[in-house]
Amino acid sequence: MDILTLVGLVLALAAIIGGSVLKGAGVAGLVSGAAFVIVIVGTIAAIFVQTPMATFKRALRLVGWVFRPPAHDGEGLIRRVIDWSNTARKQGLLGLEAQVETQRDPFVRKGLQMLVDGAEPDAIRATLEIEIDAIEHHDQAAAKVFESMGIYAPTMGLIGAVLGLMAVMQNLNDPSKLGTGIAAAFTATIYGIASANLMFLPAANKLKAAIGHQSREREMLVEGLIAIARGENPRNIESRLKGFLR
Repeated sequence: MDILTLVGLVLALAAIIGGSVLKGAGVAGLVSGAAFVIVIVGTIAAIFVQTPMATFKRALRLVGWVFRPPAHDGEGLIRRVIDWSNTARKQGLLGLEAQVETQRDPFVRKGLQMLVDGAEPDAIRATLEIEIDAIEHHDQAAAKVFESMGIYAPTMGLIGAVLGLMAVMQNLNDPSKLGTGIAAAFTATIYGIASANLMFLPAANKLKAAIGHQSREREMLVEGLIAIARGENPRNIESRLKGFLR
């Protein structure tokens, strides 16, 4: 669990609720079913119109990374590559065959299988780099779903504010309703700006960072597999791969 995400969400709620209380608006002033429907449901509706189904489903799968990003263990990956290199030098590439099925990551399994099958280094690089680019492209498109939500939400908040003010204008003959009506109108603006800047945009940036780290580790793996295919010394491989961790 990413503790910074949890702390950030708690602080975000504290900032909004605490600010409302300190300004005298109170907690009740932040509660508005109409504002929620206009801003949140409206934002989701805009995303449905914009996003292909496959990308939206991928975004739903990635949202868990905001709270529990994929584990990044560059040092551990280097140790595994060096172990494979030592095995290949002692037993040949076929000695790695037993390692293939033990890999849970399909990308790692595919790369190791190509190594066992005796694929040429250039073929390994070409095949795996295409897959890295494809995975990163689809994951970045999924992350941009949340970025788009951060763009649409403030606009939906303005729409909610305008609709609220329209309702106020219809009650100008009743001054007792003006104050609460205007306050309710601006609640939608708060929903839009707060959700965009405290949830959607930060979530999109965290996902992009996680995707970047994952691609970097896969690039490091590709370099390691190619070095093994070329029969390079394990110590030289380790020295090269550690450059990815700087």
